[in-house]
Amino acid sequence: MGKNFEGRFDARGKQIAIVASRFNDFFTRELMDGARDCLQRHDVAEKQIDTVWVPGSFEVPIAAKRMVKSGRYAAVICLSCIIQGDTPHFHYISSEITKGIAQVALDSNIPVVYGVVTAETLDQAIERSGTKAGNKGFDAALTALEMIDLFAGIDEG
Repeated sequence: MGKNFEGRFDARGKQIAIVASRFNDFFTRELMDGARDCLQRHDVAEKQIDTVWVPGSFEVPIAAKRMVKSGRYAAVICLSCIIQGDTPHFHYISSEITKGIAQVALDSNIPVVYGVVTAETLDQAIERSGTKAGNKGFDAALTALEMIDLFAGIDEG
């Protein structure tokens, strides 16, 4: 029987970057707080968490790419909130941030985690940023922790 690889929520001693957009910061600050809370609950020290704030969602992937290229991080968590308005702008930005983060993830050797809330209404955004539907920033950080450990296990063979 072959090996079974499965990550635990463990990234002690590892540097983690969080990239978040300032646009819709009422929500993205909640996502950031959720991500930081998750990391600290899993023994990631404050000094191991670097944060980057970019103007909007469109800039998240390029900042994530820069963080990956620095070689200093075990994972990069991408956070943003896009709320549908009366124009098609929502669809363009949602599509591009998703493709951008996916491309950065595929081009890197570390986890690049998608923590983007795409909501049709303000109520949906509120629910996903820390109320009854949980906090997607917390969820993204949990994913990063698991993937860091999973990748380490795979690399060790």
